[in-house]
Amino acid sequence: MISDLQEILSINAKGMKKSAIRELLKLTKDPEIISFAGGLPAPETFPIDELVGITTKVLREDGEKALQYGSTEGDDRLRELVAENYIQEGFKITKDNICITTASQQGLDLLGKIFINRGDKVLVGLPSYLGGLQAFNAYGVEMIGIEFDEHGMRSDKVEEVLADLKTKGEKPKFIYIIPDFQNPAGVTMPEFRREEIIKIAKEYEVLIVEDSPYKQIRFEGKDQKSLYALDGEGNVINLGTFSKIFVPGFRIGWVIAHKDIVDKFVMAKQGTDLCTSPFVQKIAAKYIEEGYFAKSLKETIQNYKEKKEVMIAAFEKYMPEGVTWTEPEGGLFLFVTLPEYMDAEKLFPKAIEKKVAFVIGSVFHCDGSGKNTMRINFSYVNKEKNLEGVKRLAEVIKAEMK
Repeated sequence: MISDLQEILSINAKGMKKSAIRELLKLTKDPEIISFAGGLPAPETFPIDELVGITTKVLREDGEKALQYGSTEGDDRLRELVAENYIQEGFKITKDNICITTASQQGLDLLGKIFINRGDKVLVGLPSYLGGLQAFNAYGVEMIGIEFDEHGMRSDKVEEVLADLKTKGEKPKFIYIIPDFQNPAGVTMPEFRREEIIKIAKEYEVLIVEDSPYKQIRFEGKDQKSLYALDGEGNVINLGTFSKIFVPGFRIGWVIAHKDIVDKFVMAKQGTDLCTSPFVQKIAAKYIEEGYFAKSLKETIQNYKEKKEVMIAAFEKYMPEGVTWTEPEGGLFLFVTLPEYMDAEKLFPKAIEKKVAFVIGSVFHCDGSGKNTMRINFSYVNKEKNLEGVKRLAEVIKAEMK
């Protein structure tokens, strides 16, 4: 091994950080630990039997193309099917507005590759998805955190920051928003707030990146129109994925944007992986065509709804006074707020001793705040373990309260 590895690393590589969630998950391999830490779909929702048949059919009917290199833009039929779904939601798009990616995480990385120079600024939520923060950080970005209220990212704070930057002759590259069942907060941004932010972004000519990986996993309440559909002018980039609504192992996601922007994603992706697996794209397309996807999604929604209800009931029963939590209308997460004097990072090893795990909330805050918060996943473990895990976590919290 050469002795000067650090000296020859790129500036971007030196700025990279390990994923806090991935590192924490290493501590939860003990089968006795009830893990609320990962953003993992429930294994029982994976349509294994159906995929066995679909995979065989793809190999027999289209094997030569499925096993060959594919286009960087993605499988034509899959892009058509994705477009059809979004058109029903009010998107004015064709397949040419879509680039298939290796899950939406690649989309986030390509955003940085395309738009961010070192020292550039982007606006993100306080809190915001760690994978997004990590992807942007790798390109040397300066992230400006925007406070939340019960409706998500505050539009008045967005305008305040943009106005301040304008007086300095600066403009952020984009505003990063997770509007539906936000990760980690679980909050859904109502349409009036989405329209406020769209109007402000247009005034200051700033792009919006809408990351919406599980919009379709809604248990209750009214569906809210996507920022992309509300905008209708090409000022929004929408990221989607099958990871939370189908199977994460396929690693299929997509970018929806103005054709000029999609073209940049295609060029950036060509230098990254040439193409997302044509094999799994064709399997996914066939799965949708055969009518399995809609049925499977409906069952997944019911599964997660029941698990969330069990967890909320357990929080109400076992958590001590002074602890609060969000009650999402969909998605996979609750966000828990402890008394201000408590530190979730110090609480974590004590929770591990009690065989229960969570993710510390500060990793979702670009400014290091949120030390008294934690993210809890309810989709992965079964209802019995959800109940027992909350009970154990409550015992740990009670023991640390003043």
